[in-house]
Amino acid sequence: MKTPLSCATLTLCLAALIGPASAQTIDRSQIPIGSLDEVAAFQGPGPSGIVETPDGRTFVGFPRHAIDHPGMTLGELVNGKLVPYPSADVSFPSSLDDAHRLISVHGMTLDSQGRLWLIDDGKRAGHEGIQPGAAKVVGIDLHTNQIVTSVVLKDALRQDSHMNDLRIDLTHGAKGTAYVADSSFGESPALVVVDLATGKQRRVLANDPSVQPQKDFVTQLDGVPMRYEGAKTRFPHGGVDSLALTADGSRLYYSPLTSRHLWSLPTAALADSSLSDAQLARQIRDEGEKVMTDGMDIDRQGRLYLTDAEHHQILRRWPDGHFDVVLRDPRLVWPDAVFVTANSVYVSLGQWDRFGKGFDTREPPYLIVRAPLDGTPQYSAQPN
Repeated sequence: MKTPLSCATLTLCLAALIGPASAQTIDRSQIPIGSLDEVAAFQGPGPSGIVETPDGRTFVGFPRHAIDHPGMTLGELVNGKLVPYPSADVSFPSSLDDAHRLISVHGMTLDSQGRLWLIDDGKRAGHEGIQPGAAKVVGIDLHTNQIVTSVVLKDALRQDSHMNDLRIDLTHGAKGTAYVADSSFGESPALVVVDLATGKQRRVLANDPSVQPQKDFVTQLDGVPMRYEGAKTRFPHGGVDSLALTADGSRLYYSPLTSRHLWSLPTAALADSSLSDAQLARQIRDEGEKVMTDGMDIDRQGRLYLTDAEHHQILRRWPDGHFDVVLRDPRLVWPDAVFVTANSVYVSLGQWDRFGKGFDTREPPYLIVRAPLDGTPQYSAQPN
């Protein structure tokens, strides 16, 4: 695979253009940071979910809610080539009914036992609504490569639902509990809680500000300032989107896409079906401000990794609340999903801010990239 200029080379080029200058005059926001490796490049469709297992298996999701493409919706990278997973009949359009094949794979994760989980949002672009059986929480045993759990979303599903991401908590429920972010294609976001043993499901906090888009939100993407205007909004937008579950399963962090605020909840409360929304809301913790975020993940040290499309970077929030930059690179065009391993952070780049109603300025290839968690930041100049 042909590899573009490294961050170090870009930094040297930038330094040459800037010339001699004091550290105070350099705009550090334009300086690449970190080491970026290309894991895969796709001509289309655009990727979203990404998972890397401890033994080096890589899984990528290709949703159909934006473009109803004829390709696989879930694939595994095998020797550099994408293979439909867990089978061609399940991943490609086929004669299987919607409940027994994958329609539109979006968020993906591993549970604490190493099983692959994904949210099938069930939505196909250009098709009216979401068909019965299409939206579901799916668990796959990576040893047998078989689907071992499939919970169809019924009671918790709305026809404007956008089941966006999920996390699996094995500390609550007989077979665990799934927390799903329904960011909504309309105006009805919510957190969805699914008991994986019984299939019981419910929507929570639908009217709470912590899951709703920020009404006065303004962003700047590719240098263009834009304002949130509900359904007329031209940039990717929505309610609760990003999710991250602590390593011990005790706390879920979440944030709307159209927001700069971070929130969290104890999973003991979230998994308790006896609590009303009012009781649950009283346990929400305001974690403060951050950047506009589409994807989040957390490492075993409790450090939270957040995508930052506005500045082409990946940020890290430490347990004490301070931030640093893990990766900054002009190739990070709308970093979408982020997945953290013991040593690296993986990111999918779908360029989704360049696609919408009546326009598509994306430029393939669409990348999966990774960066080391604790690399040395690279600057063209250091403070005196």
